[in-house]
Formats: sequence, C-alpha cells, structure tokens
Amino acid sequence: MIDFAGWEMPLHYGSQLDEHHSVRRAAGMFDVSHMLAIDLRGGGARDFLRYLLANDVAKLVTPGGALYSCMLNESGGVLDDLIVYFLGEDRFRLVVNAGTAERDLAWIDAWRAQIAGTLEIRARRDLAIIAVQGPAARERFWRARAILRGATEPLASFRAVEIDTVLVARTGYTGEDGFEVMLPAAAALDLWHGLIAAGVAPAGLGARDTLRLEAGMNLYGQDMDEDATPMECGLAWTVDLASGRDFVGRRALSARPARRQLGVVLLDRGVMRSHQAVRTAAGEGTITSGGFAPTLNRSIGLARVPAAVNEGAIVAIDVRGKWLHARTASPPFVRKGKVLIAV
Repeated sequence: MIDFAGWEMPLHYGSQLDEHHSVRRAAGMFDVSHMLAIDLRGGGARDFLRYLLANDVAKLVTPGGALYSCMLNESGGVLDDLIVYFLGEDRFRLVVNAGTAERDLAWIDAWRAQIAGTLEIRARRDLAIIAVQGPAARERFWRARAILRGATEPLASFRAVEIDTVLVARTGYTGEDGFEVMLPAAAALDLWHGLIAAGVAPAGLGARDTLRLEAGMNLYGQDMDEDATPMECGLAWTVDLASGRDFVGRRALSARPARRQLGVVLLDRGVMRSHQAVRTAAGEGTITSGGFAPTLNRSIGLARVPAAVNEGAIVAIDVRGKWLHARTASPPFVRKGKVLIAV
C-alpha cells in the first residue's frame, strides 16, 4: 500500500506482472474511487461546459454519451484531463483526477460565479468507482451482475447508462475493453467480491501504469500539466477549434507549438523513467513517462521533444548516466491485446 494523492492505495496485490497480463489476456479490476465524480445540474449546464472545456460537449446529443477533454487555464496549459458524461438535459457528470480534484472544484466554482443561472455543482464523495478491464471483462461483469446485462450489453465505446443509483460506462484507462462502474460506496465491497468470484483479478497502481503507458495514455502531472498545452502533449485531437466557439485558453493555442509528444522504444538494454534527458538531431527533450512494458518485453516511454523530430527517428536517452539508443514511434504501443509498433 502506498500514498497516492492523499489516498492509501494498493501498488499491487502480489504480482504486478501477473496483474498486467490478467488485464491484457482476460479480466482485471481497479478500485479507482480516488477519482472524483462532479455532477452539474441546472439551466445553462451545457453552455457552461462548452466554455469551460477544450473539447465541445455539443457533440453529446444522446443521454449516456461520454467525451474526453482537457480543462485549460487561460494560458492554454492543462489544468486536468477528464471525462464528461451527458446524463440528461442540463445534467452532466465530470470525472476528474484525485490529485487535482480540489483545485478543479475551486476552478469550476470560480467560473460558475461569473455566469447567470442556477447551476448546481455537487462533488459525489458518496460514490465508489470500479474499473473492470480486459477482453473478458464484460462477460465476467455480467456473470457477477446478470441483472445489468440487458442495459449494458448494447453500450458502444464511450457510452454510459444509468440504472437506478449505478452508472456503467464503456470506458477505461488500459487500452482494453471493459466498464467503469460508479455506484454508492456502500455497495462497492459486494460488487468487488462478486467480481472476484466471477474470475476478475484485482490489480493495483503498478499494473494500471504499465497498461496505460502501453496504450499511449497520458498521466496528469507527468505527461501534461499547467505548463504544457494539449498540442504539446499529444492531445490536439481533444481540442475543438472547428466550431468557432470561445473557451478558456483558446486564444493561447493559436501559436504553433515548439514541442511535441512522441513515443519512444528503447533499443538497448535498460529501463527509461520520467525526467530523463533525450538527445535528438533537433535539440533536447525529456522523457515524461517511461517504464518496462510487459506485453512488449522492453522499455517504452512518452517523450516531449522538439516539434521537428519525426516518427522513426533514432534518439539517445540518458539512462542512469549512459546514453542509450531509442526509436521514436506514434502511440499507442498496444491496444486490445495487439502490438501496434515494430519491436
């Protein structure tokens, strides 16, 4: 058990490697109740979120739709990345990161104070969140909760459904299929034990990190932060500039970024870690996330490098005082159990 953003959380339940492979090959689950759900309700909720977020919630036209977005400061830096769910007319739910939750709440409240209307904001600290991930995750979830199969089986990716006090979303942070289940905290233990009985393996923070890295997914505080725009973090696809609407931070995004994010695959023996220096033909960069990838059996990472560096370039990484060779690549490295890059 370790401290994570003020929460006591499991690094692993025995073998981090086994937990990683359980998710890639069958089904694993994570207690992600440290993440905070924030409900917004009332007139003007959609317009408010259209101004607050870099992605456009106007894309959400059917209840149950989900959208990934960054929330930016006025300089275009990433305050947080989150998922927003459209639950009904003038009713939305945001799920934000634990380490930024209190700051996010204060930021949202400050902007709310500047608009008219009766928008209500409620931090849902009464909820637990369990992520069930892997190629067999949905079937094993239904084995544990057969009563929910009819409502959840039709869900497409990035869709959710409310069943009484439970929200089930076909989303995740591993590059595999599965569900993220938000439910009253008092009911979480019963679901957890039911999932274990259905053959779902508990997994900790260690496996969650190696899985998300293989999937090319950013971690807030490492791969993105207040000092980097989405364009510098591989998240330009989450920024809606086509609709012409204004949003917090938009004006700061007009300049062409001097840096970009690329994946890196280590060619020599060793393991890359965050903050290690990167040498390229176009200048210096840095590893933002790095580690050993069990599916690939080698070290991979995400790097912020000069914008002129192209995919496939050979670069050097300072790994514990030795400059090791690596090749740049376009993430993801692994999705739905398939290796997507040359190794």
